Amino acid sequence: MEIPGEMAAAIEEYSHLGRWDRAELGRALRRHGLSYGEIMDLIPVPKGTLAYWCRDIQLSDDQIAAIKERCGPAAGPRDTQWRRRLEIEKIEEDARRFALEHLDDSFWVAGTVLYWGEGSKTKRRLQLANSDPRALRLFMRWCEGYLHPSPAWVAALNLHEENDEAAALAYWRRELGLEPNEFTKTYIKSNGTGHRKNHLPCGVCRVTLRRSTDAFVRTMKWIETLAERWS
Repeated sequence: MEIPGEMAAAIEEYSHLGRWDRAELGRALRRHGLSYGEIMDLIPVPKGTLAYWCRDIQLSDDQIAAIKERCGPAAGPRDTQWRRRLEIEKIEEDARRFALEHLDDSFWVAGTVLYWGEGSKTKRRLQLANSDPRALRLFMRWCEGYLHPSPAWVAALNLHEENDEAAALAYWRRELGLEPNEFTKTYIKSNGTGHRKNHLPCGVCRVTLRRSTDAFVRTMKWIETLAERWS
């Protein structure tokens, strides 16, 4: 994509620009219709910073179509994930804007911080494990309020040999309002030497939001946005 002369000159001088001028250049390139990946190929800026600069810029339908044309299969046969990358870029852009608009929403902040501290961050699934049902109920209500109006759940227990599995399952079903078929096989850890003896009577429960890849991407961007604002 052709870059106007003024922007091209600023790209050449990027290392000498001040912070405000760098941000203005990033915004100008975005308004010109470049994807984040294309901009990062032109100037050395982290994606999170670029997304923050461009959080209020909305691309037109024609610009989005042009990005797909440039970055799609015709641009290179080895690139088979281009469509998904564009989807994730849009999710992250929307998530950052949402986070900045909800910094005064105490329940949203509480749920985001809870997941920041306790949630899984490695499997691209939104899941949280805890021994306190109040934390899991907060997580579930938070997901329903901000991520999915009709969430589907799957839960699993981690117990020790001396735990009463039936009693533990009944306890967690009652506390979380889940049905028996929403629980998968319980993991039971064998006792061994050197292990603590005062085990939790009902173990630990892990709750996972089904089909939550997009919700996970959104939540990670919310956490990143909070970290940037508070650090």
